[in-house]
Amino acid sequence: MTELPSEAERLLESEPLMAHLATSVDDRPHVAPVWYRYDAGTVEIVTTGRKLANVRENPRVALSIQKDEGGDARWMVTLRGTATVVEDESATREARRRINAKYGAEPGAYADNALVRIDVGSGAYRTY
Repeated sequence: MTELPSEAERLLESEPLMAHLATSVDDRPHVAPVWYRYDAGTVEIVTTGRKLANVRENPRVALSIQKDEGGDARWMVTLRGTATVVEDESATREARRRINAKYGAEPGAYADNALVRIDVGSGAYRTY
């Protein structure tokens, strides 16, 4: 786990923005938007489909989160780390609850999504 500056952590925890998750399939990048929750060097996402299959095949991932206003970037954070698919249904249910609450989704939404935890290995941020 890397130590991100407290300002970068505050930005990641601040509001419900989309993250772009980069995974790899057949040695080619695959990038898709996801909801996320950041807490002390760990990112939680709940997902299905190609993203989940890619993580199972290759756990090295990256996330890019950016805040804009009217098309002008205000800040960006890029994280690189190792993803783990969590098989514990109780932990998955709790993560879904936290992420759905952050984004204002119904409590039972995305019940089929699996929990993926990302241990952040390195990161960078910039404010504009």
